[in-house]
Amino acid sequence: MRVIFMGTPDFAAASLAALIAAGHEVAAVYSQPPRPAGRGQDLRKSPVQILAEQHGLPVRTPVSLKSAEAQAAFAAIGADIAVVAAYGLLLPKPVLDAPRLGCLNIHASLLPRWRGAAPIQRAILAGDEKTGITIMQMDEGLDTGAMLRREELAIGKAMNAGALHDALAAMGAHLIVEILAAPLPAAVPQPAEGITYAAKISPAEAAIDWSRDAAVIERQIRAFAPVPGAWCLMADGARLKVLAAEIVAKSGSPGVALDDALTVACGRNALRLTLLQKAGKKAMGADDFLRGQKVPAGTGFAA
Repeated sequence: MRVIFMGTPDFAAASLAALIAAGHEVAAVYSQPPRPAGRGQDLRKSPVQILAEQHGLPVRTPVSLKSAEAQAAFAAIGADIAVVAAYGLLLPKPVLDAPRLGCLNIHASLLPRWRGAAPIQRAILAGDEKTGITIMQMDEGLDTGAMLRREELAIGKAMNAGALHDALAAMGAHLIVEILAAPLPAAVPQPAEGITYAAKISPAEAAIDWSRDAAVIERQIRAFAPVPGAWCLMADGARLKVLAAEIVAKSGSPGVALDDALTVACGRNALRLTLLQKAGKKAMGADDFLRGQKVPAGTGFAA
């Protein structure tokens, strides 16, 4: 296959690496332009661009594909197929139609559940027991295309977004290589029932509201770990990220420590905080955290 690959983050880089290893001719790689990052706000290339350049592949980073010039340049590549994974730009119809076999998208959910930007986090937040990868033929809608393949993955009770991301990235890479190794399977329309939308995560969603059920907060913690990290304020006003916690059958005033071991009362039950990170510090387990800072029973935590 003569392939155009379109993607930006680590999730997409896994599939690009798999296509290269499988021997496909990657004629061009499209990725989001370098963005300012870090304290110095230096321009940082995307993981996909870095990987492509390591393999000597031509990289294009347009800010849009809406212009006739951008669309003509895309069509001129003469690709058999385009593979898209978390690219971040809308593909206009001329782009979708340019490759001989169209554009395939690697989406991190069991469509039609969790169409949109943040399917991994939304699945954990909702308490879904399973998710997976859908390979679909792209159309002009938001993740509405017909499906070529769906594969399920159980969401473990302790699995956070980082672990689920890595598992789904590996699954997507495997599936796209498998699909391109044979004539494309027939595409099946998505079901009309069960459609949900995975809206982009807002910063406000990471703040912990201790009045909520401990089970809800525990899912919030896993959904935002390792980044951006669910957070609360300690008694001294310092922000504390909570990266892992366990539900405990105890009760008390929400947001108040019930013991000296970082067990914090919630609206229903409590959470024992097991992995924490203070601003500018490394993440550490509860025992190491408490060696550096005592948190006695009665200490209050706030959102």
